[in-house]
Amino acid sequence: MSMSLITSTVWQGLLWSILALGVFLTYRVLDIADLTVEGSYPLGAAVAISYIAGGGSPIVAILLAFVAAAIAGAVTGLLHTKLQIPALLAGILTMIGLYSINLRVMGGKSNISILRMDNVYTFFENFGLDKNMSILVCGLVFVVVIIAFLYWFFGTEIGAAIRATGSNKQMIRAQGINTDITTIICLMLGNGLIGIAGALIGQSQSFADAGMGTGTIVIGLASIIIGEVLFGTRNFMNWLLAIVGGSIAYRFVVAIVLQLGFNQNDMKLLTAIIVALALAMPLIKAKISKIKGA
Repeated sequence: MSMSLITSTVWQGLLWSILALGVFLTYRVLDIADLTVEGSYPLGAAVAISYIAGGGSPIVAILLAFVAAAIAGAVTGLLHTKLQIPALLAGILTMIGLYSINLRVMGGKSNISILRMDNVYTFFENFGLDKNMSILVCGLVFVVVIIAFLYWFFGTEIGAAIRATGSNKQMIRAQGINTDITTIICLMLGNGLIGIAGALIGQSQSFADAGMGTGTIVIGLASIIIGEVLFGTRNFMNWLLAIVGGSIAYRFVVAIVLQLGFNQNDMKLLTAIIVALALAMPLIKAKISKIKGA
């Protein structure tokens, strides 16, 4: 594996780890399977790329992507908490609606490009770094800032209330906390991070596509589960870092599989198999232990 391929694999893992962190907030912290991700990810890319294509600042584009995706998360939260629609179905409804919104954002086109236009990575390229190293450094900066923010935020009173909402909703309600608000905040924050991932990945590819969100929930889950298995969850900071490590490890698995000659079209099937095996690992270990004990 060449150094260029290794660098490319690492930066892809870093950028996708931001999406995985967003999925982590809803899947692990809030204990909700939120499918909004498959709409908020391309929404982030669509907003950012469309804004840059119109001559806007790449940094402002990322902020707008965060806000747009956070609003999408709020819609899911309101459907779930105020209309009592099951969380899974609420996410699906938002995801479906976002497909049309994404097309609107991109001016009715299914994809939009910013080839040969400045993006957020151009700043680092001006220091003499090549494209791969520029994306890697930029991705690392964003990951460090986001992890530091999440670690601080979930140490605050509202952050602790969100974690408690996912662990025991009845108990936190008894403490006088409005769990509807904590649920909506977590969904907004999670999808906002996913929007940032969409904006960064869209800029690394120099385009946004309305269909680029297909299968992203599975990739996020794969990163979370692989990270938990490889690096553990001893404390909250370790958990966050494990997700980043899991995302990079997943990208290396993909790179190795492609190097072995597998078809790119089979990658989502492979990802689904990896996630299924990882989710079944506790049961498999229990079965093995039982057989050994017998």
